[in-house]
Amino acid sequence: MPTDQLILFGLLFAVFALLIWGRIRYDLVAFGALTVALITGVVPTDKAFDGFGHPATVIVALVLVVSQGLSNSGAIDLIARYVVDTGRSLAAHISIMAGVGAALSAVINNVAALVLLMPVDMQAAEKAKRSPAVTLMPLSFATILGGMVTLIGTPPNIVVSGYREQTLGEPFRMFDYAPVGLVCAVAGVAFVALIGWRLIPAARREVNTGEELFDLGAYISELKVNEESPVIGKLVAELDEASDNNDVTILGVLSHGSHRLRWHRMHELAANDVIIVEGDAKAIGKFANDLKISHAVLEEDKDAEVPESLTKGDQAMIEVVVRPGAAIEGHTARRLGLSSLYNIKLLGVSRRGQRVHERLRQMRLEAGDILLLLGPRARLMTMSERLGLLPLADRGLKEVSQGKALLAIGMFAAAIALASFGVLYLAVALAAVAVLFVLLNIVPVNEVYDSIEWPVIVLLGSMIPIGTALEASGGTSLIANALVNLSLGAPTWVVLMILMIVTMFLSDVLNNTATAVIAAPIAVDVARVLEVKPDAFLMAVAIAASCAFLTPIGHKNNTLILGPGGYQFGDYWRMGLPLEILIVAISIPMILLVWPL
Repeated sequence: MPTDQLILFGLLFAVFALLIWGRIRYDLVAFGALTVALITGVVPTDKAFDGFGHPATVIVALVLVVSQGLSNSGAIDLIARYVVDTGRSLAAHISIMAGVGAALSAVINNVAALVLLMPVDMQAAEKAKRSPAVTLMPLSFATILGGMVTLIGTPPNIVVSGYREQTLGEPFRMFDYAPVGLVCAVAGVAFVALIGWRLIPAARREVNTGEELFDLGAYISELKVNEESPVIGKLVAELDEASDNNDVTILGVLSHGSHRLRWHRMHELAANDVIIVEGDAKAIGKFANDLKISHAVLEEDKDAEVPESLTKGDQAMIEVVVRPGAAIEGHTARRLGLSSLYNIKLLGVSRRGQRVHERLRQMRLEAGDILLLLGPRARLMTMSERLGLLPLADRGLKEVSQGKALLAIGMFAAAIALASFGVLYLAVALAAVAVLFVLLNIVPVNEVYDSIEWPVIVLLGSMIPIGTALEASGGTSLIANALVNLSLGAPTWVVLMILMIVTMFLSDVLNNTATAVIAAPIAVDVARVLEVKPDAFLMAVAIAASCAFLTPIGHKNNTLILGPGGYQFGDYWRMGLPLEILIVAISIPMILLVWPL
C-alpha cells in the first residue's frame, strides 16, 4: 500500500476514533486532521482550503440563514398554530407532530425543526400527565426522516449532490431525492407513530410528569450552610429525615476551604460548608428552605445582585437544554461569565446517566445537559438564544405578522422553484433569499453569522480535501474493491445493501456529514467496479447517511432529546434498529426502480 494511502487511512482511523470518543469537538478533530494532511503532504497546499469554497459548504451555510429567516418571520409558528393541538390523543398527537416535523425538515434544517416543535411537544406531555419520552424520540426520528426528501433537507444530501456534480458534471436537483426519500419518510413516520413509540422502555414511558414541570431526572446542585443555619453542628447523617421527606439525595460535602468532594456521614457540618445534593428542582428548593440553607452560587457571587427570592420581581428560573454545537458546549459557567457578565446563576445540572463530582461552575457542559438557570426574565431568554440553549418551558406561539410570514414563505418558494427549473443555480437562489431576508430585517444583520452552524462548516471545509485526497490516492477504489469482493458473485442489489448498512453504521457513531463525505467517493468507485451507473449508489449513501437512529451521538437531534426525554444511551436502538431495517428494505427496491442500473 502506497505511503500516501497509509497516511490517509491512518488519519481517517484517528478521526473516527476521536469522534467516537467524543471528548474533542468534531470540527476541531476534522481541522486537526486537515492540518496533519497538509504537513505530511498528502493534501497539496494549493488544495488546502478548497473545501471552504466548495458548493456543498456554501449551500449548507445559506440553508441555515434561510431557516433562521423562516423561523424569525413567524412562518413556522403560523403553520404550527393551525396543525398542532396539545389536547389530542396520544396516537393522534404523535402522528400529527411526526408528520409536521418531517414536513418542516424537508424545507428547513432538521435541527431547527426539532427546536421549534420540541417545547410544544413537551407542553402536550405536561398537560396529558405523561412522560415526554413517549413522544420526543418519535419526533426526533421524524425530523431526521423528513430531511431525506429534498436536496436542502439535510447536509448529507447536499454533500452527495456536490460530489455528483464534481464527478459526473451535474448535481442532483432539488427534488431528485423525493421519489425515494418521500417513500422512506412516509413509511418511517408511520412506523414511529404506530409502532415505534411502543418500543421505548417502559421505565421511560411510565414516568408521570403531571406534578413536576418536567420529570427529567435529578439535578446536581450545591447548597451552602449559612452562619445562622440550624444544621451547624449536626452530623450529615442527621439530615437523612429531611432528605428523605423531600426526595433529595446527599452526595457529599465540601468542607470550607476544600475543593474535594467527600462523603462522611459522621462529618459535623460547619458554617460555609457546601452540601452537594441530587434531586428535582422543587425538591431541592424545599430541602434548602427546611434547613435554612441556600444555593451556594447565590452566596458566593458577592459582586452579583442576589435576588430576594427565586421568583420575585423580574427574576425567573428556567430549564434549558444545551444544543449540540452551542457556544456554551465544552465551557464552564465560570469561564463564560454567566454570573459576572450576565447576572445569570447556574443552580443545577442534570446529566442523564452520569454522576457529577465537580463544582457546578467548574463543570464542562455537554450537549444534552439540562441546566437550571436563575436570572432576569428577559435576559434569560436573550442569553439562552445567544448561547445555544433551548428553553424547555412552553414559550407559546409568539405573535406573528402574517404578512411578513407569507412574504418569507413566498420568497423561499420562488427561490426553490427557480432552482428546480434550472433558472438559477441553487446557491445563487438561496443567496438571493438570504440577502432579501436581511434587507427586510427578517434576519437582522447581527443574526446572520449567529444562524450559521460554524462547526459544521469547518467540518465540511476540512473533510472535503481529505476525501478528495483519499480518492486521488486510490484509497476509495481499494475500499470499493473490498466491498465488491465481499459480495463476490452476489446480485448488484446485495452490494447496494452492504454499502447502505456500512454507511448507516458509520452514521450512527460519526457525524452524518463526515460519513457522506467519505462514503460518496466509495459509492462511485463501487459502481465503476461493477460497471453500472453510479446514481443508485450515491442515492443509497444519501439515504443511509441520514439514518442515524441507533445512538444519541449519531445525529444532533438525538443528542438534543437525550436529557429532556430522560433516555439512556441504549434506549435508541430499540426503536432505531427496526426503523433502519425498514428503511433498507424499502429504499433498495425504490432506488433501483427510480435510478436503474
